[in-house]
Amino acid sequence: MKLFRLRPYKLKLLLLRYIVQFRSTENVFMISMAVVIGLLGGFGAIGIQYLIRLFEQLFWGATDFPIEHIHSLPLYIKIGVPAFGGLIVGAMVYYLAREAKGHGVPEVMKAIALENGIIRPRVAIVKLLASSLCIGSGGSVGREGPVIQIGSSIGSTVGQLFRVNSERVKTFVACGAAAGIAAAFNAPVAGALFSLEIILGDFAVAQFSPIVVSSVVATAVSRTFLGDYPAFIVPSYELHSPYELFFYALLGLVAGFVSLLYIKVLYAIEDFFDNLKFPEVLKPMLGGIIIGLMGMVVPQIFGVGYHSITAALHGEMLWSTMLMLVFLKIFATSVSLGSGGSGGVFAPSLFIGTMVGGFFGVLIHTFFPFSAKAGAYALVGMGALVAGSTHAPITAILIIFEMTNDYKIILPLMISCVISVVLTTKLQRESIYTLKLIRQGIDLFKGREVNILRSLHVSEVMRDDPVIIPANTSIPELIELFFNSPHAEFFVVDSQNHLIGRVCLDDVRRILKEEEYLSGLVIAHDLANPSVARIHKEDTLDQVMRIFGRYAVEELPVVEKANPDRIIGVVTYKDVIEAYNRELIKRDLVRETGASIQLVEKAQRITFMDGYALEEIPASMSFAGKTLKELNIRSRYGVNVLMIKRRQEDGKEKQLVPLPDEKIQPGDWFIVMGKEKDLTRFKNA
Repeated sequence: MKLFRLRPYKLKLLLLRYIVQFRSTENVFMISMAVVIGLLGGFGAIGIQYLIRLFEQLFWGATDFPIEHIHSLPLYIKIGVPAFGGLIVGAMVYYLAREAKGHGVPEVMKAIALENGIIRPRVAIVKLLASSLCIGSGGSVGREGPVIQIGSSIGSTVGQLFRVNSERVKTFVACGAAAGIAAAFNAPVAGALFSLEIILGDFAVAQFSPIVVSSVVATAVSRTFLGDYPAFIVPSYELHSPYELFFYALLGLVAGFVSLLYIKVLYAIEDFFDNLKFPEVLKPMLGGIIIGLMGMVVPQIFGVGYHSITAALHGEMLWSTMLMLVFLKIFATSVSLGSGGSGGVFAPSLFIGTMVGGFFGVLIHTFFPFSAKAGAYALVGMGALVAGSTHAPITAILIIFEMTNDYKIILPLMISCVISVVLTTKLQRESIYTLKLIRQGIDLFKGREVNILRSLHVSEVMRDDPVIIPANTSIPELIELFFNSPHAEFFVVDSQNHLIGRVCLDDVRRILKEEEYLSGLVIAHDLANPSVARIHKEDTLDQVMRIFGRYAVEELPVVEKANPDRIIGVVTYKDVIEAYNRELIKRDLVRETGASIQLVEKAQRITFMDGYALEEIPASMSFAGKTLKELNIRSRYGVNVLMIKRRQEDGKEKQLVPLPDEKIQPGDWFIVMGKEKDLTRFKNA
């Protein structure tokens, strides 16, 4: 019976051992995980499309919101369905996953910047259902943003499941984002570059290969189930005259200004709903009612709007309708997202850009008949507005190219996109994605210092030994406490242990000369400064540093949230600085160690920090037959074994993760890290 009970445990250990060993093989592991993430991300993109169609058919009796059909529906359906959808979406987001609110991409960027890529697994499911329901019920949002967040959540979940380091988790998140955008648009190259340009913001990323693999695999999944078709079928295009390039440059300027309007209106309406005195969970329902009222007159604003985009690309829409839809779509998308709905801003950018370009093209073709028809300008306008709103010109150019499979459009597309981006970045540095983070105090361009402080919390540096003194403490007692205590701040409490003020070292110094006269007259309560900034365990160190700067103190009391007068700890300015330095060194250490392990085979010793190095050292003969636990290398020699290299019978070399029960064999080599003097001592053991 005892043996039977141990079997599942031994099986679990064996499985964990194989996982750890597999995880240590950098290239094979990363590519394998990229394939898995690509498959899951591709199915996520397919799943949201099927769910949107299911909800559209269920609520409206048709898919893609055909105008004639919508006009024929009764009034209560046009208003009631978006309101009902908003009610359900609001409840799902509010109670299950707040991260699923809005357009999703900023949340992914925030997770990479502050949370080392950690995204809760439930986000993928909630985002899938909430966005499908929001779009299917008529919400004026896109499906690409949700697909990106779903894919990123899948990538993060895979990383957490295999317990990889933070750099790998971030790469997996980027793989998921690339898979989502590639599968959504049938555009593998654009998917990979979107992930690099927008999600990571780094074209020099070391893990470029896994991102490309995920993008390609997701595209293959999408093509298998949805067919190998471009996202939009567009008429053939030709550049009739070189003079047209001037018109396309002018279109880039127009698209840039409309992009700025789009961003401004989106966040203005979001502020309006945030400040609205109305139950948070019911705000999406209110937004749904507004969308329903708009859709009664202009049903084109319902849903993603691909049907209207196709009509504009083929020149089947009046210029007045296109001009009207530019402003109505901006407002409708802003209401859907600002009220708390779940969806993306990418597809609305395509919609608005198409209408801007189509309207502009009609005017140009009317006055200059030699120019291309409105459909060509609509196509270029689509890319220019995406570029202007996202500040990602390379992604915009490639995604339009891959969606159309028409190389002839590249030159005017490049001109319009670049001019649009130059204009928008000149007038506003933040894109439609990064502005949301800036409003939360997260600046991705400022550097990693603030982001590191935002990733650390008070609970990680809090001391549990604050100096708390009664209000009736006498001057001699106070002076003696200051002389014998390392703290610079004392916190004064009343008889119920409620915080009433603080006394600092400067306060005591001022009365030292008067001690003889004041010792019997003044107590701690008389010296206490009632202006005391309080912090909580859940606060970030970025918030704490702002408070330190504002109040010019050395220590801050940590209090209970439920009882702000009860002290539970203290945080010192010195501890915050030390925590920041430790985290900075740790991140640099992880990054440099990964790169150095690959180089250590080519050199005897790789120095990567002051006094620290990596070295490949043969195992001493005296180590043979003993486990790492028995050898206790870390305590005896002060070095850490990162990897064991072992030659197998077939001559191939195997890399092993150093588990405590791993027995050392003759001929093994260690890759170890430590101070150079300790490495030398270990080498001579």
